[in-house]
Amino acid sequence: MTQIRNLKSRYIKIVSLLGISALLAACPSSHNDIDKPVYIKNTNALNILINQYANNIEQIWGPHEVLIAGPKDYVQYSNDLLTRVHINFVSGQLAIETLSEDPTKQLKSAIVTTLLMPEPEDIIKQSDSPLDNTKEPFLYKQILDENGEPIRWDWRAAHFADYLVENQLHTRKSGDKQISYVKINLVPDHVNERAHKFIPLVRQSAHEYQIDERLILAIIQVESNYNPFAVSRSDALGLMQLQQHTAGRDLYHRWGKSGEPSKSYLLDPKNNIRMGSAYLALIRDSYLKGIKNPISMRYAMICAYNGGAGSVLTTFSKDRVKAIDVINRMSPEQVYKKLITSHASQESRNYLIKVNQILTK
Repeated sequence: MTQIRNLKSRYIKIVSLLGISALLAACPSSHNDIDKPVYIKNTNALNILINQYANNIEQIWGPHEVLIAGPKDYVQYSNDLLTRVHINFVSGQLAIETLSEDPTKQLKSAIVTTLLMPEPEDIIKQSDSPLDNTKEPFLYKQILDENGEPIRWDWRAAHFADYLVENQLHTRKSGDKQISYVKINLVPDHVNERAHKFIPLVRQSAHEYQIDERLILAIIQVESNYNPFAVSRSDALGLMQLQQHTAGRDLYHRWGKSGEPSKSYLLDPKNNIRMGSAYLALIRDSYLKGIKNPISMRYAMICAYNGGAGSVLTTFSKDRVKAIDVINRMSPEQVYKKLITSHASQESRNYLIKVNQILTK
């Protein structure tokens, strides 16, 4: 199908970068003399752009219909914002909606485009060349057609789009707007299907930085539920939700590079997993150096990955040396309890609990 082979411009929009992350590219980003004030400025600029984008969506869709991409939600608008795709990677549901006066045409086009969406690294690598439609789409095996078959090629995607529009087209009212939509359930084990794609990359990085691969996988699950397109309002990107201006800048400095990684670099799963693993190693070997018990270290690393090493140490003492000493005199169970009850950030407390629950399953 010619329309599928000519989707390059749409996919470049996705990688520029993916839903609301298209807004990230418009944020000012200096690669020299990057410091906290600049980071705050960049974040504020991002929030302004997101709010402007949300206002545009609200004007078109109505006040209760604003959907923005997030760490576990892929959202992509097309057709001058009249059509959108929303994949919830927690519930495992794909919704494609339109306000178009020709809903059948727009829904079919959006369904096919979504089902054949490439992996993020393929979008990035081929941004200056035609898309390679010989590779498996990102959602391959995560969605099955009406006959229970995975969708690999143009013709099957088009056939399934026809089936959905003919048999499962619904409408709903939102204010004075009529929204036409179809919903598609991802397969029950969609999380494992996505995770399977990244296990080789995780193993490689785990070996390189001597990090437990189970820890990397648990962090990915909590951060993004294996959504490689993940973005957040805090400008965190990709599977392990890395920020250019914090973890990215720290690692570049350690690696003898200037500036910070680009957004497209961090959205490539291979780079994202490697940098996330390297950041865990940096936390362990530098920021939390001196913690002796490996289990206590793991608890501290998990909290530090979410809220910073400084907040972990101040949970035990305002003095770094004393904090390390206090941790070393406590059992791992005591360290865990202290962090989930006394850490200054409720988010970091919950984060440790979630990651640890996955690790102990």
